[in-house]
Amino acid sequence: MTNLTLRQLRYFDALSRLGHFGRAAESCSISQPALSVQIKEMEENLGVPLFERSARQVRLTAFGEEIAERVRDILRSVDDLGDFARSSQQDLAGRLRLGIIPTIAPYLLPKLIGHLTHEYPRMDLQLRETQTSKLIRELSEGRLDAAILALPVSEPAFVEVELFDEAFVLVRPAEDGDKPVPDSRSLREMRLLLLEEGHCFRDQALSFCNIQSALPRESLDGSSLTTLVQMVGAGIGVTLIPEMAVPVETRSASVSVAHFAAPQPMRKVGMVWRRSTPMADRLLQVSDVVRKVAQPALLQG
Repeated sequence: MTNLTLRQLRYFDALSRLGHFGRAAESCSISQPALSVQIKEMEENLGVPLFERSARQVRLTAFGEEIAERVRDILRSVDDLGDFARSSQQDLAGRLRLGIIPTIAPYLLPKLIGHLTHEYPRMDLQLRETQTSKLIRELSEGRLDAAILALPVSEPAFVEVELFDEAFVLVRPAEDGDKPVPDSRSLREMRLLLLEEGHCFRDQALSFCNIQSALPRESLDGSSLTTLVQMVGAGIGVTLIPEMAVPVETRSASVSVAHFAAPQPMRKVGMVWRRSTPMADRLLQVSDVVRKVAQPALLQG
């Protein structure tokens, strides 16, 4: 029982989260047999099975579920030691695990990466693009250091730093460019194309139009803003996109872009991290870089 290793704990954590030996091994950058051996050795050391194994899936036992939370706490504490060491250095060096939502990542990252690597040449920037709910969970579990997303998050365990406000614009077929810009009530009568369930941008667009997500409506959903804009160009409907996305998403589509009359639909973008992180001062520096990079992108939009 005293022979558990940190490596085994990380492998166990990956397998408990992913529920699949192959995916867990890939996430840990090892072979599946090697991971299986380490998990089996961990179970032998503890004297209790941690997983129920079947041909198609791996599931935690009742004891495994109790162990999983303890293991996450241990790994979070170990990672905090590294964060503490980095926070004592004069500049931001070593690993920075930064999450970002899909409706921001393609438009902000190209410039942000260059600025961050220039400002902090010793930083190892590791990026994760996914939906808000997953970023929040991974941030809570210590698998991310910070995340860029739409505020508010309203989690007491997190610090929220506002970066910028961003307007939503209307994208409609090119031939409709001379028509009056509809208000939110008129949009409810149109075929409004939205991102699929799970994207916070979808909820924000529905809120502007005062549409409840659960209500049936004449629409089609897309998995990305690129898909939505191309659907608009094909004459299928209209959509809303964030201002930052305009230069990228509309350059190859036969669409027109219009701004709404005040009050415009907006979102507040910010950066969040755990209150307990010793990297808070360094993350504030990173947030300043993000804020500076975002302004030209918004002006271009």
